[in-house]
Amino acid sequence: MSGIEELIKEVKRLKKEKNAIILGHNYMEYGVQLVSDFTGDSYDLAVKAMRTNADIIVFAGVHFMAEQASALNPDKKVLTPDPEAGCSLSDALDVKTLKKFKEEYPRAPVVLYINTSIYVKALADYIVTSSTAVKIVNKIDSDVILFGPDANLANYVEKKTGKKLIKVPPNGRCIVHANYTRKMVEIVRKEHPNALLLAHPEAPQEIIESADFVGSTNQMIEFSRKISSNEFIVATELGMINALQIQVPGKTFHPFVTMERCACARCPYMAMITLDKVKRSLEEEVFEVKVPRDVADKAKEAFERTIKALQE
Repeated sequence: MSGIEELIKEVKRLKKEKNAIILGHNYMEYGVQLVSDFTGDSYDLAVKAMRTNADIIVFAGVHFMAEQASALNPDKKVLTPDPEAGCSLSDALDVKTLKKFKEEYPRAPVVLYINTSIYVKALADYIVTSSTAVKIVNKIDSDVILFGPDANLANYVEKKTGKKLIKVPPNGRCIVHANYTRKMVEIVRKEHPNALLLAHPEAPQEIIESADFVGSTNQMIEFSRKISSNEFIVATELGMINALQIQVPGKTFHPFVTMERCACARCPYMAMITLDKVKRSLEEEVFEVKVPRDVADKAKEAFERTIKALQE
């Protein structure tokens, strides 16, 4: 039995012993996805966290995701395999900045991308992901909306809805998608002329305009599974290739850019979550993520308001 097989076996044993589940983001490494009870995007996993009967939740993703799970499950033990696994988008917006914008636009609803800290989410009216942002903004009875922290996603939503989104902050960017260029499109199209280009809404507008399909990580999986095409270029974080290969077998997926060409191919924070760290997190029950109850309640209210709006 190989090292990774032994690790996987041990993690599965620990899950059963401790009545634990592992929530694995689509960007996780291959081994982490194999031991995850559920894989998906941030929104999908947040919903799964609300519905679990497990005593322990290990969130194999970056820190804001574990915060969200903890806020939604205050009576459960939520663990993150590495507390230093942050997010450039989450770091881009703090409570003080959002409060300042709320004072300037007191009547504007606050729609926050899920890639924010729980303390910022507590000031939101709605919490969205790339798969729900357009739907929620369309449903809000206001032509001016405070939206943060991803400026690229805000631009995408503006074009789809025709509404005015005040970007909070003006230049919030994902460190992976922000480095994508039209030149990269030209190179990868030439290398794989028969492949469809899948792009994430966090990408710059020039990438979105060049894509054959634009959607969240879950929407990419659904699209590539249903369409007859068998070859795709994936313009998002490199770990997404793992999710696609596992969930859409028999089709070919090429990275938009490789690590050899650009370090931006892999999110350094997502890469911090490894199978070894997941095992340690379960084994030693570290590192627990706790959110103050008043903050958790406010963030949960915004999240539940979003779910209700999506169901209407």
